[in-house]
Amino acid sequence: MLGAGTVGSQIARLLVDNKADLASRAGAELELVKVAVKNIRTKRVGIASSLLTDDAASVVNDPNIDLIIEVMGGISPAKELILAALKNGKSVVTANKALLAKDGATLYEAAAKANVDLYYEAAVAGAIPILRPLRESLVGDHVVRIMGIVNGTTNYILTKMDEEGTAFKDALKQAQELGFAEADPTADVEGIDAADKAAILAGLAFHSRVTDKDVYREGISKITAADVKVAKTMEMVIKLLAITELTAEGEISVRVHPALISRNHPLAAVRESFNAVFVEAKSAGQMMFYGRGAGGEPTASAVLGDLVAVARHKVSGGVGPKESDYASLKIAPIGEIKTRYLIRLNVADKPGVLESVAHVFASHSVSIQTVRQSGAGDKAELIVMTHHSSESALSATVKDLSKLSAVSDVASVLRVEGVI
Repeated sequence: MLGAGTVGSQIARLLVDNKADLASRAGAELELVKVAVKNIRTKRVGIASSLLTDDAASVVNDPNIDLIIEVMGGISPAKELILAALKNGKSVVTANKALLAKDGATLYEAAAKANVDLYYEAAVAGAIPILRPLRESLVGDHVVRIMGIVNGTTNYILTKMDEEGTAFKDALKQAQELGFAEADPTADVEGIDAADKAAILAGLAFHSRVTDKDVYREGISKITAADVKVAKTMEMVIKLLAITELTAEGEISVRVHPALISRNHPLAAVRESFNAVFVEAKSAGQMMFYGRGAGGEPTASAVLGDLVAVARHKVSGGVGPKESDYASLKIAPIGEIKTRYLIRLNVADKPGVLESVAHVFASHSVSIQTVRQSGAGDKAELIVMTHHSSESALSATVKDLSKLSAVSDVASVLRVEGVI
C-alpha cells in the first residue's frame, strides 16, 4: 500500500479484522506486506512498524507483491509509482481522483498494455457504488444525464446556510472544526474537488476521455444569505452540483457550479456531508445513489471492494473491464449550454425600470418566466426567473443589465436545475 493516512489506516484495519471473510470472497488470502510512508518513525495505529518503508519504489518493484493500493494522493510521485506498478504486472486500486481527472488516459493505457486491472471506485463519492454501475451495470444502456452532489464539505456548508441561516464563513469554520474541511478549503469551496469527480463520471458515462480542463467550474464562496433566503421563498435549495449530460448536438456538457433545485427533487433532501448522484438513462430511467461521500471508513470500504474484485481476477487469470473511450465525443463549450437562470437585481424604485430591464432580456432573446419585486426606494430588488437560455446569451444579458442607470448592481446569477 502506498500511503497510510486516514484512509490507509482504515484499509489496514479492515484487512486484519475481515481477513477470513475477504479471503473467502476473493478466493485467496489478502495479506498486507508493505506500506510506503513519508516518515517511518511516525506511529500508525493498526499497522505494524515492520511493514513500514519510506522507499515507495521498493513496494511497486517487489516481485512478490501482486496488488497495489494507492491512497497517498497528489499527482507526483503517485503517477510514477502507479505506472511502475502497472508496468511490473501489478493490478492497482487507487482513490486518486485528481490524477485520474488530469491524466487518467496514461494510466488506462499502461494497464491495458500490461493486461492488468486499474480500479478506482473510491475516487468518486466515497463508499457510494457509482463508478462500477456506470462501468458495468449500465453498459448496455445509454446514460443521458448525471447530476450529483459529490463534495461533502460544500454540502455541509450549504445545508447549514439553508437550515440554520448560518453565514458562509461561519458554516465553513464549523466544517473545519468537524474535520469535513481542510485548513485550506480552496479545493472544496471553489469546486476543484467536484470538478475532478465530474470529469471521471463524464468519461465513464459517455465513453469518452474527459479531463479536469474540460470541466466548467464555479464554487460556492459567493453564495450569500440573501441567495439562500430567496431560494427558500421559491421552495428551492442551493446545492453545488456536478452535472454532465449529452447535448442535442451529441456533445458532452460537463460542469460544476452552485444551482437552485426544487425541494421536490431527490437531491434537495441530501443533507450535511452526505453525497448523492442522480443518473438518468434511456432504458433504466432515473436512479439515485446515496451515502457517505468521504471519510476513512467509507472510502476504505470502496477500496476493499475494488481490492476483492481485482484479487478475484488475479486468482482466475482474467481482468476486468478496460477503458471505454470509443465514442470520443466532443466537449460542448459552456456558452452553448442551455438552462434556466435566476437573476437578482438591485434597482431604483421608479416607473420604467421593469420595462428597461425586460428590453435588455428581449434584446438577447432570453425569455422571462416570472418577475418579482421586493423592497422599495433605494432597496428595491427585482428577482427574474428565465426560461431555458444559452449561457452566452445570459452572460450578454447580465453585462448589459449592469450598464442600465436604473440598476445599481446585479446581486447574483444562479442556474436552475433539476426541475421535476
